[in-house]
Amino acid sequence: MGLLDSALGMLGGNSDQGNDPKAMLLQAALGMLTNHQSANGQNGQSDQTGSSGLSGLVSAFENAGLGNIVSSWISNGHNLPISADQIKSALSNGQLAQLAEAAGLSHDGAAMHLAEMLPGLVDKLTPNGEVATSSFGELGNMLEQFSSSFLSKA
Repeated sequence: MGLLDSALGMLGGNSDQGNDPKAMLLQAALGMLTNHQSANGQNGQSDQTGSSGLSGLVSAFENAGLGNIVSSWISNGHNLPISADQIKSALSNGQLAQLAEAAGLSHDGAAMHLAEMLPGLVDKLTPNGEVATSSFGELGNMLEQFSSSFLSKA
């Protein structure tokens, strides 16, 4: 369960953080990345790039001139860091607003935490160095169930 351990590690590693904004942001980001919520924040609809989920996020970063950064997260090499300002430039205001609202954070706070989380999260969700769509849904469902049960514990 290395992926689940990694998700816990991003949250600080203990299970009594049920109302932790970072945990709530992780759950919202997982929803976006697993196609349950598209990159534009609408269920089952694609963003302006025509893609949703992880591929939509990759497209958004590429369109913002950050393709080298997101590619480093997907590849098997070193993950390049990203700043909160770069997160804000890649995500639409609607995307960031929805993620921030889900976590009870300001836009700046959500962007800051996403800058910390996304490199590791995307890296873990692409273990073979590519965006896979077939097994990704199963992995996403598992992570969403984990996040839901994690957040329900107070």
